[in-house]
This record gives sequence, C-alpha cells and structure tokens, in this order.
Amino acid sequence: MNILFVITRADAIGGAQVHVKDLAIALQSDRHKVLILTGESGIYNDDLREAGIESVSCEYLQKQINPIADGKSFRYILNVIDLFKPDLIAAHSSKTGILGRLASQITKVPCIFTAHGWSFTTGIPEPNRTIYRWLEKLTASLADKIICVSEYDRQIGLKAGMNSQQLLTVHNGMKDVSPQLRANPAESDPVKIAMVARFDRQKDHATLIEAFKDVNAELILVGDGPSLVKTKQKVEQLGISHKVSFLGFRQDIAEILAQVQVYALISNWEGLPCTIIEAMRAGLPVIASDVGGVKEIVLEGQTGYLVPRGDIQGLRQKLNYLIGNEPARISMGIMGRQKYESQLTFKHMYEQTLTAYQEVIGQKSGVTKSDQELKANS
Repeated sequence: MNILFVITRADAIGGAQVHVKDLAIALQSDRHKVLILTGESGIYNDDLREAGIESVSCEYLQKQINPIADGKSFRYILNVIDLFKPDLIAAHSSKTGILGRLASQITKVPCIFTAHGWSFTTGIPEPNRTIYRWLEKLTASLADKIICVSEYDRQIGLKAGMNSQQLLTVHNGMKDVSPQLRANPAESDPVKIAMVARFDRQKDHATLIEAFKDVNAELILVGDGPSLVKTKQKVEQLGISHKVSFLGFRQDIAEILAQVQVYALISNWEGLPCTIIEAMRAGLPVIASDVGGVKEIVLEGQTGYLVPRGDIQGLRQKLNYLIGNEPARISMGIMGRQKYESQLTFKHMYEQTLTAYQEVIGQKSGVTKSDQELKANS
C-alpha cells in the first residue's frame, strides 16, 4: 500500500504527531510506502527525517481558517496526490481532515480521517467550536471511515448526526519502553509530579498551579507554547518557584517520567491523551481532568483520579492524598501498567488501524484483505 498521511502542524510534536510517526514507521517496516504531508516545515519534519520517514511541507497549511491559504493548501495536496499516487489518504487533525476528504472526492482516492478529539467538543472556545461543528457535519460523509480515538468522541459524532457505519473507535496506543524506564511511585523525598503538555488554551496549567500552591511536593512541567511566559509569571507571583521546574520542549519523555511518582494532565478538552498512556506505561498513578475520553483509561480509584474541569480544590485534595499515600501510588501504578499492557499498546492500535486501512482500500478497489497481505509480502 501507498499511504499518504496529512497532518497540519509541524512546529510542535504532540500526541497526533507521535501517533502518525509511529504508524508510518510500522507501515514502512511492513514494506508499505508512506509519505507525510505537513504544514509549514518545523521540528516534526526533522524528527521524521531522523526516523527515516519521508515528509513534505506546505507553507500555506495552517491551523487557523484562512480561505486564501486553505485554497493554496488544497491545490498543494492535490499535486502531492498526483505525484505520490497513494492507495489511501490518512488525514489527521481537523483542518487536514476536511481538506483531505475534499481531495479524496476529486481524486477518487479513499480517505480515512482520524479525529484526535473533535474540534467542536465541550471546552473548545467559540466561534471555532460552532464553525468546526458545521464543517465536520458537512464533510463527514466524504470520508470512507472516521477513526475516533475514544468512544466518547464516537458518541459525539453520532449525536452530531454522523453515520454509525462510518465511525470506528480505536484507542490510541504507545510503543513500550525498557523495564529500566519504569517509574518508582514509592519514592517520596520529595514526591515528584509531572505534567507533559503544550502551554496553550487546551491545557489548564493555571488550575494546576493554583492547586499546587499548598501542596508539599515538586512539580515538573514539560513543554513550550504561547502561555509559557504567563505561567512562569503566575508561579513567581504565588511564591512557589522553588518547587516548580520548567523543562521546556523535550523528547526524552520516557526518561523524565521514570523519575517521578505521579502524573497529572489538567485540561480544558481532550481526545485520548497519549501522555496519559505514557504515564501508565511507566507505572504511574494519574490525576487528570474528566474531559473527553480520559475516563476510558483513567479508572477512578483504580489507576488514578478524575477531577472536574477547573476544580482547583478537588485537584488539590487528590494531589495531597496521593502524595501522602505511598501504598495508593504503588497500587494505582501497577493497575495502570496492567491497563496499558492489556489495551493500550501500539500493537493493539496498529492492528486495528491497519485492518481499517485494508478494508477501505479493498472496498474501493474490490481487492480483499488477504490479497493485499499477499501483495505486501511478495
């Protein structure tokens, strides 16, 4: 198979970017041909190059809606399709999901859109939420299949009027790490809490910082983004700079998580966060905002705790409880690791995704899945 991945942002490496990269590496290892088309060239393209994955970038492709730039991006996508001749367009992120589906209709190349959390989910500010709700409803039927990374997102799609036969839930999955990169939740001198997230409107660092004001632990914040400076100023104003560390953008996330005892992800909205899966893979208890599909992997009182969006007091209580309760940290960390091994590995996700790719291509071409496997192995 020739698979053309299309994703908007290359200036940052988040969960969607890691997801696409891991899929591309696996597909290439299985002797399929892959190409990743991104927005304006950035660190993600460098990361792909180092991994041996070919990518091309479109300077006009951006996250914001811009009719002129979007028209140029669309023509660029059509040109890449003409040159690469994919068997499938695998679109990721809302902007490229829409452009990819439109390109599919013109070129007759089948398209699967993966929704890494809908752009009209609860928590997303207006007017973007309403604009994308209408755009997604108008273009949903243009995809051969829509992969939702959580059942929560699948239900949102159904409520928006999308065809149930189109929507498929495939939970995100992450590749495993060596046993040396497992965390030790029992350590407590001091207890270290980490959050790995871009500093932008989606993540709620402000609530975490406020809750942490009266917590006796160390907080490690990993990531960059437009609200980083504002968050640093808030930490200074609260007088807690001595117990909050800002590590900036990092790619050694597994090594960082191996050194902490609790993972936190405080957000305004989510799909199914890959960083939570990374934390569970490391054997860490998780405290997270009860948004999106988070409750499908963070089981209340078993692998961690869920707190309502913006609940400073509730978050502080959960943080203090885990900081002072070593047995709970250990137990939840073990159960989180078990949850990862049974449902959230890369193998689980890859096999389901590959099957969807093969079925969609087969439906368009009349070639069966077994025929495709035979061709790939020949």
